[in-house]
Amino acid sequence: MVSHYEEQFSEPDRISALRKLLILDSPYEAVFDAIALLASQVCGMPIALISLVDSERQWFKAQVGLEGVRETSRELAFCAHTIRENSLMEIKDATKDSRFLDNPLVTGHPNIVFYAGAPIALPLGEKIGTVCVIDTKPNALNDMQKQVLTGLANITTKALLARRISLQELNKVATQHTNQPV
Repeated sequence: MVSHYEEQFSEPDRISALRKLLILDSPYEAVFDAIALLASQVCGMPIALISLVDSERQWFKAQVGLEGVRETSRELAFCAHTIRENSLMEIKDATKDSRFLDNPLVTGHPNIVFYAGAPIALPLGEKIGTVCVIDTKPNALNDMQKQVLTGLANITTKALLARRISLQELNKVATQHTNQPV
């Protein structure tokens, strides 16, 4: 069965929208680090990520509690499931969920048991990633935490768009002065 999302956006269109943000493989940035930290603190989870789902990988723009890991294979990504949803996805115990119980991220490091992710959606609706929280034991978010996580995903969208506009403006100025784009 094809979801409404899959009818509205092809995967190539979604990937194109993500790549136009010029965010993949960029350095850490304070605004995104702060969003991940807030997600971790408000939800009381040891791991929080801003995850962007590319064609073959999920790449982490920001992270708390998973230092040294910048990406994982898309085929293992919980977030790849979340971007097909219209709202927050919560897995209270991945060891009991048939979609994830054999996943190497569950059976090995980082030993994901709990996952909650809110989709990051661009203005036209393309879901490019998530703000997510992870725990190594079964857990659940309360209503306030779910609202905050969803709000942080919306703030992430705004920050990504503002970043793209800033890069476009810098490029315009640089081109005017040097006749070469940045």
